[in-house]
Amino acid sequence: MFEFTHISASINRSAKDVYGFISDGDNLELWATGLGITFERDSEQWRVHGPLGTVRVRLAGRNDFGVADQIVTLESGVTVHNPIRVIPNGTGSTVTFTLMRPAGVSDEQFNDDAKWIEKDLAALKTLLEMPH
Repeated sequence: MFEFTHISASINRSAKDVYGFISDGDNLELWATGLGITFERDSEQWRVHGPLGTVRVRLAGRNDFGVADQIVTLESGVTVHNPIRVIPNGTGSTVTFTLMRPAGVSDEQFNDDAKWIEKDLAALKTLLEMPH
């Protein structure tokens, strides 16, 4: 079993709106900087270039449960599952990212990854709470 931590952000937008935004791969480059800098559609997945090298990202199929998981395949062939949930929270929503710590990841790297996810969720919050 992996050690894990939950990283959450509450967003003053409906769960339906938030889920629609984050489950659309065309929006990844607007908020998911931990995955990469440039995003290219490659059939049913995304090819992403960034701090992890070139990775492939497959998104969970659209669903009614707020599941917005990402399956990330690193250049090494290792696959990382990023569980992401969007749940209603009053008139807004809460997005929770579960960061798992695979074997061999140092305390420093795990903490750095968590900080990056916090930054990405803060960017998501800012984007979705902007007046439109």
